[in-house]
Amino acid sequence: MKIIYPAFLIFFMSLASAAFTQFHVSGMITDSASGEPLPGASVYFHNTTVGTSTNKQGEFSLQTKAGGGYDMIITYTGYKPQTIRISYDTSGLMIPMIKQEKDLQEVIIQSSNEVADGWEKYGNFFTEHFIGATPNARLCTIQNPEVLKFYFYKKSNKLKVLAIEPVQIENKALGYNLRYQLDSFVYYYKTDINLYKGFCFYSGMEGTEQEMKTWNANRSKAYFGSKLHFMRSYYDSTLTENGFTIDMLDENSDTKFIPVKDPYDTIYYGGLDSTMEIEIWYPRKISVSYLKKRPEPEYIKKFGLPKNVGSQISYVDLNDAIVINENGYYYDQKDWINQGYWSWKNLADQLPYDYDPPE
Repeated sequence: MKIIYPAFLIFFMSLASAAFTQFHVSGMITDSASGEPLPGASVYFHNTTVGTSTNKQGEFSLQTKAGGGYDMIITYTGYKPQTIRISYDTSGLMIPMIKQEKDLQEVIIQSSNEVADGWEKYGNFFTEHFIGATPNARLCTIQNPEVLKFYFYKKSNKLKVLAIEPVQIENKALGYNLRYQLDSFVYYYKTDINLYKGFCFYSGMEGTEQEMKTWNANRSKAYFGSKLHFMRSYYDSTLTENGFTIDMLDENSDTKFIPVKDPYDTIYYGGLDSTMEIEIWYPRKISVSYLKKRPEPEYIKKFGLPKNVGSQISYVDLNDAIVINENGYYYDQKDWINQGYWSWKNLADQLPYDYDPPE
């Protein structure tokens, strides 16, 4: 069996593998010190509906459609989470988990900054910036707010939120239950910027025929013009057909954006090769416009925009080049920073990577 350690990532793909509609991943989760299997460990592909738990022997098996990369997440109470990037048939994985050891100094610092009544004081604020403030967000509920811990740092004027267990979110707008393994949420008051990271698993809700019809319609509405739609369109070379345009900040101006005539120019774009991935890179801030829909009235009101705004405009800073797969998955996600419309669309309006829009 192959031994996979936390520092290593799996990432191989051949042209032949793209011919299959499904790929299969299986293996065993063990304790790194004793080698004993860990039953009940969670194994899932991040931001998808594909997941399972290990059996009594610590074994797992997952199957999902090919045509994209995934981050496979492994979590087990008391152990450090693991992430393995994977995009092809893989079997016989042996994945050792390392026990989590809390740093005493970190515990002391956090406890001294913890807000005793954190949820009462910051709950609504956190929900608005984590789940969102869109119409869909109003139909979302955090089911276990008691797992959240709030810390305020006066010197740096920031709010930090951690979770001692996965955050359970019910999204009645799109018909999903979300289990979000929140690593951290940080809001910087000086710049009005928030950053959060973690891993999410989706499961579809059961509902009546009418509820399913409503959820499907809402999912479709959320998809078109979304970042997921943009990533897939870039991959398929269908940006223009799907209504997206890109402008880049003029190198001699802080406010003027110039149209990018050809987003597939090799200056910005690396095409498909044997990995079946593409790569994009823009040296300056870009604006991405979706021309087929106007922004919602709630967005226009919140940001004081003219009522006749005709398209949804998002702004993006790239810290480094990003790689995009066919299903819209991209990495490294920390290198993509949203502002504008997409930054307004948080968890309440996001869809899993295995979502397929109607034809």
